[in-house]
Order: sequence, then structure tokens, then C-alpha cells
Amino acid sequence: MTTFVDRVELHVAAGNGGHGCASVHREKFKPLGGPDGGNGGRGGDVILVVDQSVTTLLDYHHSPHRKATNGKPGEGGNRSGKDGTDLVLPVPDGTVVLDRRGNVLADLVGEGTTFVAAQGGRGGLGNAALSSARRKAPGFALLGEPGDLQEIVLELKTVADVALVGYPSAGKSSLISVLSAAKPKIADYPFTTLVPNLGVVTAGSTVYTIADVPGLIPGASQGKGLGLEFLRHVERCSVLVHVLDTATLESERDPLSDLDVIEAELKEYGGLDNRPRIVVLNKVDIPDGQDLADMIRPDLEARGLRVFEVSAVSRQGLKELSFALAGIVAEARAAKPKQEATRIVIRPKAVDDAGFTVTLEDDGMYRVRGEKPERWVRQTDFNNDEAVGYLADRLNRLGVEDELLKAGARSGDGVAIGPEDNAVVFDWEPSMSAGAEMLGRRGEDHRLEESRPAAQRRRDKQAERDEAQQEYEGFDPFA
Repeated sequence: MTTFVDRVELHVAAGNGGHGCASVHREKFKPLGGPDGGNGGRGGDVILVVDQSVTTLLDYHHSPHRKATNGKPGEGGNRSGKDGTDLVLPVPDGTVVLDRRGNVLADLVGEGTTFVAAQGGRGGLGNAALSSARRKAPGFALLGEPGDLQEIVLELKTVADVALVGYPSAGKSSLISVLSAAKPKIADYPFTTLVPNLGVVTAGSTVYTIADVPGLIPGASQGKGLGLEFLRHVERCSVLVHVLDTATLESERDPLSDLDVIEAELKEYGGLDNRPRIVVLNKVDIPDGQDLADMIRPDLEARGLRVFEVSAVSRQGLKELSFALAGIVAEARAAKPKQEATRIVIRPKAVDDAGFTVTLEDDGMYRVRGEKPERWVRQTDFNNDEAVGYLADRLNRLGVEDELLKAGARSGDGVAIGPEDNAVVFDWEPSMSAGAEMLGRRGEDHRLEESRPAAQRRRDKQAERDEAQQEYEGFDPFA
């Protein structure tokens, strides 16, 4: 059974906002009690939080669908609905959040770092909040907004100071088991290690983490073996340690060619050229291994590499290696800039930014896109004429009507608000400048009963085409 998962696709759904309530206060001897409908509650967010006690994404591999709770609807008596509960998802330190196209949304490093993966919907306003001097008793309320639906990818990049790289069975797992308290599976066949192992090493006053990356073979950067899955785990390391097998049983291999192959794969993967390298000649406790180490050491040092001869069995050279790694890690930590508190950046919108656009499409439809118009459309109950009239007034005050006139729209032209796959389409009438004084009975708006010239023109043209088609079908050339 899989116990280590470092990449998952997660489907998250934030909570929907609660609907506002349309209610009128009714009490004896108070005939004009006025509106008292409460607001709907906010939908819960889906939040990712770094938790040091979590080391894998296994829970999300088995349960990839997560949803926050919805907000409660408002009630009469000016009682607002309860907000939905935020869904907090703990993730390991070093988790990268991406969208389906591979764009990085967040890089979560450090205990307590948070990222809102899906925003909860706003609650709708009740008719008490919508009342004004012009609209004293609204017979409608706003609907709650739906919560965000997101499909994200979580990738875990191990937060380690030292990364051990090398061919399968080069002795990386044995080395990490004697340098730290980690207990990886160790055997004498290739691909024994199927997941990265992480250990903590103490060398003097320096404490650092060390990880082995399994599955590196020729072609790993193109997906062969297991290397492509786990090469991401070396991206955060401060130093790369090449573990070379000096006692390999494969006649066609030698430590120098192994080093060249692994370096070529690391270069192909990219982003690791500036990391310091150390070469570890492992298994020198075997006589042939020591002889081979003595032969190739001058060549490695000629390349400018620091070389250590070690044995995981006899513990030879391990102390020198651990202190050398501690020194490099300490230098890397000292060179890093000091972490500053996260600044709160406020980006106010421009004063003349209306927040929407009006474009004329090829089919003659005028499309309105913008945060406010699209949100107002989502909040409108189109079964209530008064609510639709209120939407028209809001769009007019925002300046949508003026922009449509500038774009060349005429009475009866089609206007769509929102994206193509989920838009509200209507025939535009430029006489939507009046407010509550034009309203009749509660829940009605007589502006919606007026004739629509564009719709009538389309019906007339369609009738003419139908009549012509009937005449053509009834024509007999031999009569």
C-alpha cells in the first residue's frame, strides 16, 4: 500500500453564501413595521496551512474532493444567517500549489504559512439592508454567491539541506541510516528505495536535514525510472552529494561515468547549476573498492570536487563527511537574506476605474465583463421583477448604460453579462434611469412589461422567412 505521496490533484469547493431574507415586520398596532429581513451568512473558505507534523499528501490522494460548509440564509426579525465554517487543510512544509496548467499559485514554506485555495461566496443582503429613502419596503432580497470551485495540484518538494544523489544501490540509504536516525529499507537490488528518505544530522552545533533521492538512472529527466518523480526534492537543498559505488558488480559501469550520467540528468532537469557538490566514494571497506577509490580520486580532485572516502558498514570517514556538510550548510544559511515579516500590500483601484468592459462581438451581441456586474447578476433573483429592476438601476448607476451608448448599442440590441458559458442575455432598453418611483406593487417592475423592439423585429423577420419557405415548398413548376 502506498504510504508516501508527493503529488495529488485536489478538487476544492468553497461554501456558498446564504440567501438574504425578504420579510416585513408584523406586530399588533404597528401596521407599518417595515422590512426586517436579515442578511445571509458568508460561505466557508478552503485554506491550506503548513503543518510540520504532516509529511505526506496521502490523505488527499485517497480523498481528493474537499468542500467547506455553506452560509445559512437570513431570517426575519433582522437575524443574519451564520457564516460557514472554513475548511483548513494541513499540508507538509515545502508544498507547492499549482493550477491545472502548471502555473505556480503559492509556495508554502514555513510553519503556519497559509493560502486560500477557494474563496467562500458572499451572503446576500436582506431587504432590511436594501431599504432606502427611495425604496422603503423592498419586496426582494439578494441571493448568496456561489463559492469558488478550484482544481489545484499539490506538489511536495522536500525541505532538506543536503541531497544524496546517485545510481540505485550506490549506498545512499545505508549512508543516511548511519548519519541520522532514519531507518530506510535497505537491500542489495536496484530500486530498493521507492520514496525519498529524510533524516536529521547533528554535527557540532549545526543541525541539518539530509535526504536521499531514489531512482536516478540515464534518462531520468525524461521520465525513465523514478527520477522524474523525485528530482523535485533536490530543488531546495543547499548542497548535492554524489554517492559513487566503488564496488559495483556491473562491468560496464565505473564511478566516473556514473558521475557524468547523474550530472547530465541534473543539468537536463535544470536549476541546480549553482549548488555546491561533494563526491562520496562509498564501500571502501571492500578491498577492490578501496583500490578503485585510490585510482579515481586524483581525477575527481582535478575537476575541483571535494572527495570523501566512506563506508557505511565500518563507519569510516563518516565524521569528517558530516562536519564538512555542516560547514557548507552553515555558510548557505548565513548567506541567505534575513526573513522579514510579510508585508500587507494594499493596491487601491484607480479612481476612474469603472471595473467593467463593454465589447461588441461578431454576432452583434454586446458583452459586459467585470467583477461588479457579474456579481450583481449572480445575486439577482430573476423570478422577482422588482429584483430585476433593482439590478437595472445598479447597472445604470455604475455607468453600464453610458458605455453601451458609446459602443453604439441601440434600443433592443442583445446584451450579455458574464462569460460565454454562463451569461445572462437580455434585450437592452436605455430607459432604465428611474428608481423606486416607477415601481408598482411589491415584487413587480412595469419596465419589464414594455415591448422589446429588437425581439419584435426578429420575430417579424422569422415570420417572413417561414412564409417564403412555405411558398417555395408549394410551388409547382409544371403546373
